[in-house]
Amino acid sequence: MLTVMSHAAAEIAGVVTVDLSEQLLRLLASVLDIREVFPQISAIANQALPHDRLTMSLHDGERTCITHAASNDDGPMLVRVTGEDLRSMTEGFSRIIDDLTQHTPALTFDPPDHRDRLRAAGYRSVLSVGLSAGGQLFALHFLSKSQRAFNPAQIPIARHIAVHLSMGISHEQLAKTARQAAAARAHAERLTARIEELEGRAAYGRVQGQSLAWRTVMKAAMQVAATETTVLLTGESGTGKEVIARAIHRASERSRGPFVAVNCAALPEQLLESELFGHERGAFTGAQQSKPGQIELAAGGVLLLDEVGEMSPSAQAKMLRVLQEREFQRLGGTRPLKAQVRVIAATNRDLRTAMERGDFREDLYYRLQVFEIRLPPLRERIEDVLPLSEAFLEDIARSFGRAPAGITREARQALLAHRWRGNVRELRNVLERAAIVCEGGLIAPEHLSLDLSDRSSPQTTNLRAVERQLIEQVLHECRGNKSRAATRLGLTRKELYGRLRMHALT
Repeated sequence: MLTVMSHAAAEIAGVVTVDLSEQLLRLLASVLDIREVFPQISAIANQALPHDRLTMSLHDGERTCITHAASNDDGPMLVRVTGEDLRSMTEGFSRIIDDLTQHTPALTFDPPDHRDRLRAAGYRSVLSVGLSAGGQLFALHFLSKSQRAFNPAQIPIARHIAVHLSMGISHEQLAKTARQAAAARAHAERLTARIEELEGRAAYGRVQGQSLAWRTVMKAAMQVAATETTVLLTGESGTGKEVIARAIHRASERSRGPFVAVNCAALPEQLLESELFGHERGAFTGAQQSKPGQIELAAGGVLLLDEVGEMSPSAQAKMLRVLQEREFQRLGGTRPLKAQVRVIAATNRDLRTAMERGDFREDLYYRLQVFEIRLPPLRERIEDVLPLSEAFLEDIARSFGRAPAGITREARQALLAHRWRGNVRELRNVLERAAIVCEGGLIAPEHLSLDLSDRSSPQTTNLRAVERQLIEQVLHECRGNKSRAATRLGLTRKELYGRLRMHALT
C-alpha cells in the first residue's frame, strides 16, 4: 500500500515538474533580463515550492554576493553581503535555515541592519541553492514567514527551478555581450570616421599618414579629445606636437573656444609668468596697466604649454595650482581667478629624467602625465614620407598660386633614404625650398638640400640597392623584429620574407 502511494506521489511530482518547466521556459524565452519577470517566476515556482519571497544573488566565487533580483517589495533589499562563510557557496551549494531569529552566520551585510529588517518583516526560514550559468555562480533564496517551512526533500525542486533560471541568465549574458560588441564596433567606426575627417582637412594634411605608428597616435588623440583630461605630448622636435594638440582641440567639446599656445622656452622667467597669468598695474617696472594672461584668454578653450620642461620652478608651482585648484592669481594681484581651460603640455625633453635631477617638480609631472601620447620620429614611420611629401607640395603650391611640383623617382628614393633628424618640420622645409628651385619642373635629387652625411644609404639611383639598404635600416631600427619591420615598410610578412630572400639578407 505504501509503495503504491509513493509511486502516485512521484507521478504527481513529475507532472508538476513538467508543467513547471513549460511555464518557466515560455516566460524566460520572452525576455532578455530576468529581473523584469522575477515576480512571475516566483508565482510559477510557488506551485511546487511554496514561499513568500524569492530572491537571487550573484556570487563572485570568493567572499561576496550581490542581490540581483527580488520577487516583491515585502521586505528589505540586500545590496551586498561579504564574509568567509560565502566561500562554501559552490555550484552544488544548498542550505536550509529553519529559524532566522536564531541563525547568525559570520557575514557582513550592506545595509548593516538587513538581518534585523528581514526579521521585522516577518521572515523566519529560508531555502537556498547554488548553481552556475556561463561561468557565473548564482544562488536562489526561497524565503518563508513560517518557521521550518522547508525540508531536504524540496531541494531537488529548488534546483530544478534554478536550472531554468540558469538558461535565462546565460541568454541574458549572450545578449549583453552582443550589445557590448555592437557598441564597441560603433565606437571604433566613429573613431575611424573622426580620424579620416580630421586627416582630410587641409589643416591636418601636414601630418597625415597611414603607418601603424601614426594611426595609433591619431586614435589616442581622438579618444582623449572627448574628455577634459590633461594631455602630455612627448616626442622629438618637429614631430607635430602642436598639430596634434590642435586636432584634440577641434575634436573636443571646447572646439568653439580659443586655442592658445605658449612657448615656455621662448620667454624669460618673469615674462613667462606675466604672459601666462597676466599682471596688475604696477606689478613690476613697466607694468603701466593691467593685462590678462594667456590662461584668461584661453577661457573655454585649450591652453598648449609648448616646451613645458623649460618652465622655471616658480612658474611650475603656479601652474600646479592651476591644475589642482583650477584657479590662479595675476602678478601683483590679490584675488584668485578661475582657470576655465583645458591644459595640453608638450615637450621634447625627458621629463622623468628632469624630475629625478630636481629640475622639474614631481607633483606637476604626474599632474601633466595623466594621458601621455608619444609622437614617433619620422624615421620610425618612413612609409609616411611620400604621402606627407605630396600633401606638403599641395599646400606649398596653393601658397605659391601654381600647380604642385612633381617628384622624380630618384628624388623619392633620396627622401626615403634620409634620416630626417628634424622630422616632419625638416621634410616640409626641404620640400618648400625644392619647390622654389625646381622652377615649376620636377623635383630632382639636386633640388633637395639634404645633408649628405645624414643619409642612411649611399648615393645611388639603383632601385634594388636603395630597397636593400632601406630594408636593412628598418630591420636594424626594429631590432630584427620582422613583423614591425614589415609594418614600417608597408609590406606583409610574406612580402618582406620574399624581399629578404631576393636581397640575400638574413
